[in-house]
Amino acid sequence: MTEEKYTKFEKARILGARALQISMGAPFLVKLNENDLEDLRFNPIEIAKKEFEVGVIPITVKRPYPISEEYKKGKEKEGKSEAS
Repeated sequence: MTEEKYTKFEKARILGARALQISMGAPFLVKLNENDLEDLRFNPIEIAKKEFEVGVIPITVKRPYPISEEYKKGKEKEGKSEAS
């Protein structure tokens, strides 16, 4: 499994995006022989899952940082002083 923890929604988005790439002809990022492909039934989603387990999918997730209450209060003060 990859080191970074993903939510189930992020994982679904990553797998979906990678499966689409595979279905459009992108090369596999893991070594799969003919027997492996038959076991996976040549399914792009299953291939993407295998790549995700190994941790080789070059897709990252950008998460917004939460805005703290102190930051919000500071912005409110700046707005009031500029309006005066």
